[in-house]
Amino acid sequence: MLDGLIERMLTGDKRATARLITLVENDDEKAREIISKIYPHTGSAYIVGITGPPGAGKSTLLDKLIRVAREEGKVVGVIAIDPTSPFTGGALLGDRIRMQRHSTDPGVFIRSMATRGSLGGLAKATADAIKVLDAYGCDVIFVETVGVGQIEIDIVKTADTVVLVTVPGLGDDIQAIKAGLMEIADVFVINKADKEGADATYFELSMMLDLEKERWERTGWRPRIVETVATTMRGIRDLWSAISEHREFLERSGEIGRRRQFRAEEEVKTIVSGRISRIVGEKLGEEEISSLIEMVVRREIDPYSAADRILEEALGVKV
Repeated sequence: MLDGLIERMLTGDKRATARLITLVENDDEKAREIISKIYPHTGSAYIVGITGPPGAGKSTLLDKLIRVAREEGKVVGVIAIDPTSPFTGGALLGDRIRMQRHSTDPGVFIRSMATRGSLGGLAKATADAIKVLDAYGCDVIFVETVGVGQIEIDIVKTADTVVLVTVPGLGDDIQAIKAGLMEIADVFVINKADKEGADATYFELSMMLDLEKERWERTGWRPRIVETVATTMRGIRDLWSAISEHREFLERSGEIGRRRQFRAEEEVKTIVSGRISRIVGEKLGEEEISSLIEMVVRREIDPYSAADRILEEALGVKV
């Protein structure tokens, strides 16, 4: 069954591709088998992360970016991460509704995925879904995060270029950038730039970038600031140019190789951590682990010693 789906996906079959993404999202064992078989066909797609707070217009912006990318003949993949429905466990917002004009385009594949409790603004299966779309033949894959502000830093473990979208008049938005998002953005977008306060937001971002001058001089890339009005296409081509410029910089400097090595390391660590957690649960069971946790609460054992004991009993090795 899997071999047939993979063969069809590699020839551009959208239905087979959608089925494979569902499998990697819902079945860990099948995900392992699928990724193992398709991995040699991956590595060609360029990944662009779109992040930022709710209400910034990320989906509308992405809708227009798809249009510009298609004008260049790019095969486009989109993974839109949504909150989880409490009833079905599926994606709650359904960003594909906003991008429905592209649904009949054979050169565009759009998929909404639920976070299912995963922090960092991304679904746990995002990395595997990206690999499926990469093998499917996408030239560029956009990943839109759920839009939860300060915890969306996981996008840096996924994307080659990170686009941070903000809007005028949101003081908390700028505070979120100061709190950590500033360090991961390669391109800043001030969307809804026709609103009052756009100039002030541009000034604040510019000042914040000036304060990081030493870092930009060291890395060789100063993040671009682009003003857009997504609903009217204003600035969208400038944004696409900024993304393309950053890609050229990464490839010219060799930074793209370092970024992808970092991502591979993080992915392997995440897989190892997940498997160790599963082994611990299978070997010890919830009752024994809970007993150790209660000992920590009663100050009968410290947290490090409790962790050492769990690993020693589960893995059979001295920590």
